[in-house]
Amino acid sequence: MPSILLEKKEGLAIVTINRPEVHNALNRPVLSELAQVTEELANDRQTRVVIITGAGEKAFSAGADLKERRTMSEDEVRHFIRLIRDTFTKIEQMPKPVIAAVNGAAFGGGTELALACDLRIVAEHAMLGLTEVSLGIIPGAGGTQRLSRLVGKTKAKEWIFTARKVTAAEAERWGLANQVTPRGKTLTTAIEWAQAIKENAPLALAQAKLAIDRGLETDLETGLLLETKAYETLIPTKDRLEGLAAFKEKRKPRYTGE
Repeated sequence: MPSILLEKKEGLAIVTINRPEVHNALNRPVLSELAQVTEELANDRQTRVVIITGAGEKAFSAGADLKERRTMSEDEVRHFIRLIRDTFTKIEQMPKPVIAAVNGAAFGGGTELALACDLRIVAEHAMLGLTEVSLGIIPGAGGTQRLSRLVGKTKAKEWIFTARKVTAAEAERWGLANQVTPRGKTLTTAIEWAQAIKENAPLALAQAKLAIDRGLETDLETGLLLETKAYETLIPTKDRLEGLAAFKEKRKPRYTGE
């Protein structure tokens, strides 16, 4: 069986990490396949929204495959860290919304993968956490940076320093989870979110994501300039005119991404 499953249907792509026997742990083949699929979807105009999930109900991803890690030389570990970091950055920078359907445990790299997504739908039984310091390392795939930007520096330090595993309810309280769902309903809920999102103009979604992500990293004045530039990019598009026409004619818009 392939380590990554890809299902496409009506503008939606579902990417599934398919290693349930090892709690969907991330090894080098998985990350290479995930990077390849990410590039494919980033350039696929038919795909409007992407969902990333794990096979089964026990784990979204338990993080790096420690069995593989034990066989690596120091140089191989350095290469692995670059691979997982760069793969998650590609997911974060995909020019379309990405939803993490966190269907079970997500530790270490599993939480970092969820953090690289735009939205997180989390099963009520799932636990999340950046637990790397308990293994003598630190989060190396963006966890120290993305978690602190999402929940604040102090809370990020608390969770990382203690290597504490966080419940779905606490994750939702701190903004790490957008919604908590009953067991077995996480992917269904993520699909419902995706269906609502993909009804909107894909170019507008891409520019909104860009403005939010890039603007957050700068001062307000620069962020406003980024927002204006993103808006101006949409002015000559057919989708903008379609949105106006649909509003006037009181009908559902038919966006083509042009």
